[in-house]
Amino acid sequence: MNFKINSKQLDKLLGKVFPAIPVRTTMSVLENFLFEIEDGVLTVSATDLEIALRTSLNVDADENLSMVVPAKLLFDVVKSLGDTMISFATESNQKMILTTENGQYAIGFASAEEFPKLPVIQKEKSITLSGKTLKKAIDKTSFAISKEAMRPAMMGALLECTEGGLTFVATDGHRLVKFIDQKVTFTEHENYILPERAVGVLGKLVNDNDLTLFLSETHLSFVMDDVEFSSRLIAQKYPDYTSVIPIENENKLKIHRGDLHAAIKRMLLFSTSNYQQVKFSISASSLEVSSEDIDKGSSAKETIGCTYTGEPMDIGFNTAYANDILTHLDEGEIQFKLHSPTKACVIEPVEKTADEELLMLLMPVRLNS
Repeated sequence: MNFKINSKQLDKLLGKVFPAIPVRTTMSVLENFLFEIEDGVLTVSATDLEIALRTSLNVDADENLSMVVPAKLLFDVVKSLGDTMISFATESNQKMILTTENGQYAIGFASAEEFPKLPVIQKEKSITLSGKTLKKAIDKTSFAISKEAMRPAMMGALLECTEGGLTFVATDGHRLVKFIDQKVTFTEHENYILPERAVGVLGKLVNDNDLTLFLSETHLSFVMDDVEFSSRLIAQKYPDYTSVIPIENENKLKIHRGDLHAAIKRMLLFSTSNYQQVKFSISASSLEVSSEDIDKGSSAKETIGCTYTGEPMDIGFNTAYANDILTHLDEGEIQFKLHSPTKACVIEPVEKTADEELLMLLMPVRLNS
């Protein structure tokens, strides 16, 4: 079998599916690309059994074939080549020979029989939304996805379809993020949980154009340009996140996100690795943030101008979690809604975006005496 392809085209092709190659696996076949040529069309696929990616390209080939080739080796070799034509030829000793103007490279291949069958996109139900909005929803929520295997439902992002819109939720029990796209509405209430790895890959794949997500009981899929993406869904019941969002937080602190974020990043330098605690001392017109590392004898505090309505309050937060929240909020004025030093704090942008709603929740920590 022989076929030819431009190195830059192949590099782009392989780059689209390489994110599905697992970093670690006990199934060696998953470390390979599936190469299939049929009627002059090269289709390259990859999967880690949770997500799958597939893309195709026309090539000049003399016959059909199906085989698996080492993904990282092939990808690295192709990426290292300049803009050149590559001739591929397979030999009877299961070697694939790549020939360029200046070199020749032999890579072993194997039968495609052991490669897992990829899911067929099921178009039972679909959601059409802006790719730009989807990327924003993923960026705002994905950092809060739990890493704890003991709580499998929270190891993914919730996609909640309601009459009020498409809601994305992520929480690890310490912080929670809810993003609603109100431009998309549904007649039935349905929930889907997308695994963290799939969320990350999806966020890198989508562009700003509209796209359609296809949903079944077990999978989420979409086709964008020449790429097919599919992911298993987490078959768990997501916890009732609405029960932890307080509604009685009557104390309101307004502050510029950039000013607070800069101060929090400096507080991180002084937070002890064991506690990573920052103290907020809030008064009518100023917020003092302070942190200390008792073991090293270091401490820091800063005062930032703010607007506050409510009783003066001292409240503690995990410095790293506070930094994460502020990192994923847009520039501008933000509002903290507080009730007491032991109750969850709601953080929102003051200026709302039309047809969108963003809410972040941060649990306080007990202040060291």
